[in-house]
Parts: sequence; C-alpha cells; structure tokens
Amino acid sequence: MIAIYKREVRSFFNSFIGWLFLAASMLMMGLYFTVYNIIYGYPNISAVLQSVIFLFMIAIPILSMRILAEDRKLKTDQLILTAPVTIGKIVIGKYLALLSMFAIPVVFIGITPIILSLYGNFQMGISYTALLGFFLYGAFALAIGLFMSSLTESIVIAAVLTFAALFLGYLMQGICSLISQTGNILTKALSAFDMIGRFDEMLSGSFYVPSVVYYVSFTLFMLFCTTQSIQKRRYSASSKGLKIGAYSTGMIAISIVLTVLVNVVVLQLPENILSIDVTSDKLYTLTDDTKDFVSGLNDDVTIYVLANEEYKDGNLDKTIGIIKSLSSHITVSYVDPSVNPRFYTSYTNTAPSSNSLIVVGAERSRVIDYNDIYEYEMDYTNYDYKITGYDGEGQITSAIAYVTSDDMPKIYIVTGHNELELEGMYTQAIKKENIDYEEFSLLTIDAVPEDAKAIILNAPTTDYSAVEANKVIDYLKRGGNAIIVPTYTEEKLTNFEKILDFYEVSLVDGMIIEGDMGMYYSNPFYIFPQINGDEITNNIVNAAVFAPYAQGISYSEDSESIGYTSLLQSSAESYSKVNLETSTDYAKEKGDIDGPFTIALKAEKMFEDGNVSNVVIVATENLFTESADTLVPGNNVKLFSSILSSLVEHESSVSIPVKHYDTTQLVFSQRVCVIVEIITIIIIPFICLVTGFAIWFDRRKK
Repeated sequence: MIAIYKREVRSFFNSFIGWLFLAASMLMMGLYFTVYNIIYGYPNISAVLQSVIFLFMIAIPILSMRILAEDRKLKTDQLILTAPVTIGKIVIGKYLALLSMFAIPVVFIGITPIILSLYGNFQMGISYTALLGFFLYGAFALAIGLFMSSLTESIVIAAVLTFAALFLGYLMQGICSLISQTGNILTKALSAFDMIGRFDEMLSGSFYVPSVVYYVSFTLFMLFCTTQSIQKRRYSASSKGLKIGAYSTGMIAISIVLTVLVNVVVLQLPENILSIDVTSDKLYTLTDDTKDFVSGLNDDVTIYVLANEEYKDGNLDKTIGIIKSLSSHITVSYVDPSVNPRFYTSYTNTAPSSNSLIVVGAERSRVIDYNDIYEYEMDYTNYDYKITGYDGEGQITSAIAYVTSDDMPKIYIVTGHNELELEGMYTQAIKKENIDYEEFSLLTIDAVPEDAKAIILNAPTTDYSAVEANKVIDYLKRGGNAIIVPTYTEEKLTNFEKILDFYEVSLVDGMIIEGDMGMYYSNPFYIFPQINGDEITNNIVNAAVFAPYAQGISYSEDSESIGYTSLLQSSAESYSKVNLETSTDYAKEKGDIDGPFTIALKAEKMFEDGNVSNVVIVATENLFTESADTLVPGNNVKLFSSILSSLVEHESSVSIPVKHYDTTQLVFSQRVCVIVEIITIIIIPFICLVTGFAIWFDRRKK
C-alpha cells in the first residue's frame, strides 16, 4: 500500500496535472482570501471556503480522472492486480495519494487563521470547523472520482462522470425544492445526495456531527464500491465470475443499508450531542438560566414552527432541539405555511413571516416573528444589512415563561413632556421580561393606576405641572416603584425635581468628564463607569456599560428613611464641568466640581404605614439607547432588564439578552494588502505553474 501511495504521489508531482491543480487551487483560495479577509476584514475563512467550493467540482474530476482509468487503458493495472497485495490496499493507497494532493491547498488556507489572529480577534473555532467541513467534502468528492475512474478506461469519461455526480450533489437542494415544497418520500431519498447542505451546516458556527458522519460514511461507502468494481473485473474471466459478481452485488446492498442506517441513527441523538457550539461567544449554547428554568417546567408547552421541516432555519432548529431535550413537557411541531396557510389565525391576526414560532401554553400563546430572532445592522461597505446578533434562546425562553406564568406585571411609561422614546431594543427587553407596558399621560388620569408595578420617567425636556408631580409622588407613597432618567437641559424643571427631592436626591451641576483614560472611549464624556456590586448589576459586574454625557447624582448617606446603593460610578479623577457653553477643551477649570460621582443610584424609601418604594435614578438619557448599547453589545440592555426585574419583583422572569456575533473587522494597512495580494495571487500560483511546466517540458525532451 505504501509503495502504491508513493508511486501515485510521485506521478502527480511528475506531471503537469498535479501542479496545475495546486496552482488553480492556490490562486482561487488566495484571491478570495485577499478579498474577504484582507480587504473586507472578515474575521473567519468560511466565506473563502464557500466561494471556492464550485472550483473544486471542476478541479477534483481532473485530479482523479487518471488514477485508475489510465492504468486500465495502458494495461498497467494487470501488474498491480496480480501483485501480492489486496484490492483494498490498492484502493486505499491511490485514495490517500489523491487526498494528500487535496490536503496541500487545505493546509495552505488552514495556516491563514493563525496569521490573521495576530491582527485582531479572529474566529478560530468557526474557521477550523468550516475547514474541516471543506476537507471532508473534498474527501468524499475524491472518493466519488476514484470510483468513477474505476468504471472506465477513458479518462475523459471518468472526469465527466465525476463532474456530473458532484454537480448533481451541488444542485440537489434546489432539485428537491422543485419536486416538492412540502417534502415527500422522493425528496427525503434524494436528500442523501445533497453534498453542499452538509457543508453549509459546518459554516454557521456549529460542529455538526451528522455532517461529519455523512461525509465519512459515504466516503467509506464509495471506497468500498471502488474495491468491488475492481474485484469484479479481476475475476471476470475466472470460473468464479458469477459467484463473485453476486457476492459483490449483495455486499454493496448491505453496505448501502448500513450507511443509511448509521446516518439515520445519528440524527436521533439529542440535539446537545448533535451540534457543538464553536463560536467564541457561544451563540448557540444555552445559558444556565434557561437550562434551570426549562428543566423545572411543570406545564405542557407546544412550539409550532411555521416552516417546512426540510427548509427550516438550522440555527433556530438546533436551539429549539436543545430546549426540547431539557423537558418532557415541551413538544415541537412543524407547520408548513404552504399546506396550512391559515394556521396562524388561531393565535394572531397578522401573518408571521416564514420560520416564525408560535409558543402555546394552557391559557395563552405568544408569536415570535422570525425577524425578531436575528438582530440586523446596516453594513455601509456594501449598503446591505448584516446579521449582528442571535436571539433564539432569549425569545423562546421568554415565550415559554410567558405562556406558563400567571404573574404578568404591568408598568406605565409617562408621556407628555417631550420624553425620550424607548427604542425597539428596550421595548423588546420589556416584552422578554414578560412585563406588559402602556404609555399614559398624567393629565388624563386622576392617579397612577393601581396595577402599576412601576413607572418610567424617561428624560423629560419640559417640566411637569405641580399636579402631575404630586400624582407621581402620591403613587410612590403607596409603595410604587420607578425608573427616573433626568436629562441635561438648560430649562429649569422645578416640579420634576420635586420628585427627585422626594428621595432627597439632586443633580450635580454640569456634566461629568472622566479623567481616568481607562474609563472612557474616544473622549472623556464617553464614560465606561465603574459597576458596583448589587443584585441589579450581578450579571454585568465583570463586563462594561456605556454611559455617555452623564451627570452626577448627589445624595446624603445619613438619611434615616432612605437606603441608597450606588450602581454606576465615575472615578476619583473625574470632575463635573460646569460651564459647558464657554469651555473650549476638556481641561479642568475653576468652579468645576471634583468627583467621584454616582451616575446610577438605587434608592429604597420606607414609610410609616409600612409601604416601601424603590426607584432607580439614571443620570444620563443616553444609557438606555441602542447607539450606546452597540459599543458594549447587550450590556446596557442587560442592566435595563435587571432594573425592571428588580422593581416589579418578577419571580418567574427569565430574560436572556441577545447574543451578539463577533463582527469586529480586521484592519490592514495598504502595504500589507499589496504584499498579500502579490504572494497569494501571483507568486505562489506562478511558482506552481512554472514548476509543473518545467517538469512536463523536461519529461517531454526525454
């Protein structure tokens, strides 16, 4: 076997075909690597591998077409077949030679993640999982090429047959969808020939075990078929011909059954075994909160997925599968909209998009639109939206908590004073906390509603009337809770400040400038405050929140009726710049106030009648905005959710924040870009071509 392997490897390097394969592979990989990773700064090589896959459908037939067909044509196969070595070892030796040639460009692109990791946060797990999928795809394709080469003595026919088989595998997903949008027995059978779908599964950030088993099992099957093809020809002239032929046919039938059976059995494994999360941020791994909550379910829940099961979202399906595996009370059912287009009308009046979910409990249901599963952001390099976050776990867990809970607190958001409107990310956080909310004007009601667990006063820029302020204070005296967000404004908000004064709190003049360079971004108004320990901040205490343009909060720690907890705080080197209108730089001036300052404060006030009021005061309107959260993905929203959960005392709340993709782009100088382009696109392919031509020319002269 080793002798055959060495012979075939030498033949590749002594022919122009082998060097042409390497040159073309290196050129295409280098080209896409330069475009995606160097110019666009993609932090993984998945896009490179996905782009070159079509090239290998052409290159692999050319590489494998001679491996057996030429020996048969030149009759040199008789020497091998009569040698004291088994057919299996012959096939393995030749196959390993093919695999070694294919491995050279794979190793070439496999080195790049190590180099690129020196320039930024490169997604190693995703890259090498994708590379494994690419290698396994190539290994299967080479096994097909080897089998086709064993069927004929014409290298052209062998190449055409191999290309046809690979092209069919490439198109099979589309063919199945054309046959039936809903799926049937035929499409299920044809899906066994879908080679690209398994490769795509390895590109999304998951090590997908069924894809690995598929490629390995079918590669072994094709190698077995190759041995049977040669074996049958070896004994075709003998008296045992018919027996051996029958034996080969029977063994091939058995191997087909075993191959299919192995793949079917693997698909029955639990989802947490089938798919291993390899993303750096563990996008598809459930948090402990979800595991604990779902495992403790006592009520039955049905999750309807509005999609054909053959064309489902792979990432979402994995998340649903893992959640389902945690509890026997959860049932998952796929409902094809093309078969049952009116199914959603039992739960909502608005048609959800494809792949949306409907989570149904005993008394209520919730629709999770597919558009809310992923978070999008405009990519201004190509003016297209790109996915920046995945919220499958958070949305599903929240919906399960909603449909199984009788505890539905309600909060009210005060309007009518040019308040800052809560953006979608934060209203979505309220919904995920399973809290109902409603906007209302204090002028249109006699008092804050009795069912208000909390109210939100979000950055009013015009003053409250005395009557409105008293309504808020009366609510707080009844044991009401609030999030109060004052804003920096030149207008004096006298009545609004009475609400703060009710907690013996006031705002420090001016705006905070952070003097510690390690606690701000870009300019000293963009503060990363210190996070102090508390039940509200426990889930972000080791992270960072972004609090730009903040004011300081002043309060007395000697109050007998009010307990204070500083949640966010500036450093001792900070100061509040009072004369912002006249200042020309960030330098400290006479009259500026020394820090540190509390930026977010929790206050608990106890009354003689036994009522207790809790408020959280956040002295920057920018903290709870989407633009601020993007700099510390998810942390500002986590803080907002924790504050809500604390104020409403929502025992059944399970709120999992959006998991953000690591989309940090790599940045290279123009010099590096040019050097990489020259090396990968010109020098390496040119060396391969020149070497191959020189060897061919030298052999021709001889």
